[in-house]
Amino acid sequence: MLKKILLALVLIFGVGVTLQAKPNKHKKQSGFTMWQLPMQVGNIGNSYVFRTAGGKVIVFDGGWPAEQLYLRGFIAALGNEVEAWFISHPHDDHMGVLWQILKDRQGMKINHIYHSRYSNELLDLEKPYNEYAKDFYAVLDTVSIPVTDFREPGYIGSIDGFNFKVLGVVNEEFHTNPFNNSSMVMKVWDDKKSILFLADTGAESGNKLLNGPYRNELSCDYVQMAHHGQHGCTEDFYKSIDFRACLWPTAYWIWTNDQGGGYNTGTLETMETRRWMDEIGIKEHHVSCLEGLFQLD
Repeated sequence: MLKKILLALVLIFGVGVTLQAKPNKHKKQSGFTMWQLPMQVGNIGNSYVFRTAGGKVIVFDGGWPAEQLYLRGFIAALGNEVEAWFISHPHDDHMGVLWQILKDRQGMKINHIYHSRYSNELLDLEKPYNEYAKDFYAVLDTVSIPVTDFREPGYIGSIDGFNFKVLGVVNEEFHTNPFNNSSMVMKVWDDKKSILFLADTGAESGNKLLNGPYRNELSCDYVQMAHHGQHGCTEDFYKSIDFRACLWPTAYWIWTNDQGGGYNTGTLETMETRRWMDEIGIKEHHVSCLEGLFQLD
């Protein structure tokens, strides 16, 4: 009735009236914004940046060493201070930017680093990446920044509304695909959304997650596709968890399985993964090589 009276006043007298909607007390609030950063080199990479509602900046991986200028600029635009930097594993397309920044921070402040450290025995199973990883660890050992080394899964933390739980850590028992199978797996969430970060998780470690104590916590809204969407987690893994959208930190040659001979002529397994997603019924895909910078609020 009140709206009808006010409308009549507007029509009769030309009175300007502003109707204010009541706030929705049940609307879910976002605790953080996430960006999936596009790769700046033609190789594979993995880089995610978060900003909490209170302005704190968090980084997951960061990408290739050659991408450091781009990420430095991105972080500088957000205040040049990183509250927490998570490294999934010491392949240089994941830890490379942090590796270089730690050698010369150029004014950037980093308050905490989180990872799950590999033993020298595990590192030496994968050459020449063992040399890059050992140098990264050597640099990490010289800094005064607090470093948390997760030895067991299950840790739960919260940073200004950015909630996270470590679901997977280093797996010293896997000597097949050793670096990828020891990717740190992490789930992050706020009141509005949840994201599962698989990094480069392989078939063996993916199956360990499915058969482990945190299986029920693998379901999420968004899943970061393991190993850039090819030769990562198995079909059974993806079809055993619930999710509604995919994050693909994927180069174009991986997305198209084109290693120089044309569309889908390479040896990569991306097309199989894409087919699985179609069979599951996933309609929302954010592919870094196609979409560029993707922002999730």
